[in-house]
Amino acid sequence: MSVILYGVGGAIVVMLAVGLYVSQKIEGDSINYIVAGRGLILPLAAATLMAQSLDANATLGNTDLVAAAGFWAGAALPIGLALCLFITGLFFAKPMNRMNLTTLPDFFRRKYGRTVEMMASFIMVISYAFLLAGNLVAGGYLFQTFVGTSYAVGVVLIAAIVFAYTIAGGLFAVAYTDVIQAFVAFFGSIGLIVFVATQYGITIPDGMGPMALGQLTDPSQGAYINLATIVALGLGDIVAIDFMERVFAADSPETAQRACFIGAAGTLIIGIPFSIVALSSSSILASLGVEAGSQAVLYVLLQNAVPPWLAAVVIAGIVAASFSTSDGAILGTSSVMARNIVGIRVDEEHSSGEAVATDGGSGGFFSGESDKLLKVTRLMAVPITLLGIFFALRVSATGMLLVLAFDIMLAGALVPLVFGLYRPSLANTPAALSSMVAGSVTRLVFFVLVPTTYAYQNTLLYIPNDIFTASFDGLPTFIAPAVSLVVFVAVGYVTRDSYGSRSLDEEGHRTIVAGGDDSDE
Repeated sequence: MSVILYGVGGAIVVMLAVGLYVSQKIEGDSINYIVAGRGLILPLAAATLMAQSLDANATLGNTDLVAAAGFWAGAALPIGLALCLFITGLFFAKPMNRMNLTTLPDFFRRKYGRTVEMMASFIMVISYAFLLAGNLVAGGYLFQTFVGTSYAVGVVLIAAIVFAYTIAGGLFAVAYTDVIQAFVAFFGSIGLIVFVATQYGITIPDGMGPMALGQLTDPSQGAYINLATIVALGLGDIVAIDFMERVFAADSPETAQRACFIGAAGTLIIGIPFSIVALSSSSILASLGVEAGSQAVLYVLLQNAVPPWLAAVVIAGIVAASFSTSDGAILGTSSVMARNIVGIRVDEEHSSGEAVATDGGSGGFFSGESDKLLKVTRLMAVPITLLGIFFALRVSATGMLLVLAFDIMLAGALVPLVFGLYRPSLANTPAALSSMVAGSVTRLVFFVLVPTTYAYQNTLLYIPNDIFTASFDGLPTFIAPAVSLVVFVAVGYVTRDSYGSRSLDEEGHRTIVAGGDDSDE
């Protein structure tokens, strides 16, 4: 156990030290803080995109779901996240990087105006509070299992550590710590599956393995939930604020695209072994006379079935993964709150047709920099972190929180993004706003009426009723974005002549306001 404790402690010290060290790169500049000066080279961009996918939700949630419901229940997490990276590389990385955006809601402001920017921002902030919570849950369980603290204390400790270096180093801290996390996660994942295969053998229970395709076709075997997981992550993550910030931060559109493809491959290479190991967990623990109980399956396996040095490496990777997405969630959400909700603009380009406010500034976090956006972004990290802690203490389910976060964004924000890029003539403010409201409200209604969410009991907000049962679980993921799509197209056609449509050139600058009134700023 002492070796494991040293591994946990070492990972924490390294992440904190690196994060604080690179804070000097910020130099009092909000652009450096939020998008790393838009200068991430390929290795950094690829590592940070891959680390964003391989968070603690996708490791602990993956193994818990596989052990409980079969391969596709858990492997859907890395598969869905890898699919998102691949789709983004094909269709979104180049055009979004080329626009020189600072946050994802900036696109919605340029294309649709201030009201849609605000709506997109609120959707993303709520979603990311759930995502942050899922990673804090993993950290809470880790501290409870290996350090001996209570679960609640573990959640608060992880949140405090990540908060400290995130507000100091911004995306530079995120990127540099992600490189370390990616290497540790790779060696830990490969080492774990090799050890399990050679020492215990891979045991696949009947109906639980990769070839049990009923998990994808038979609702009684969880097909709705498994497919919904892949769709929510594969499409919903495209409109993830921390994910797109990493795309914006690449030093060129080509780097952004290649980083997505590399990240997709790395996500599968690291994530799938955890699924395979989880299939064997029951037989391994049974042979050792150990019961998992209510604890995370992977933690129980590491504690009882593998050498301490290997457990230390894997756990260090999980700690780093928890840090990776937690810091990205805190940074992305706080920057959206400061820039897109509060409305502070810094270094905005004149050619985009928007107000310019360049506050300048130099110096580090403690040197009284004058960049107002930087100050407010750091300040907003406080309520975001507290909200994440609140959700983590209320809903201690890693995989469910991960998927729910992207489910919300899929329902409310993907359709306006896709139409804004690829069907701009139909994309106007009424269409975007109405589709966001319709999709989000539909998903919220299903959330409070269906007793389970991704097979987890809804302990956050459930209204008992006799209409929707647990068998409906998974279907809201498809219904809500479909409602958003139908509403967008219908409103877009109805208002295309009476309401203007803003056109953006390939660098995201507003060039034309076609049609009628489009004065929403």
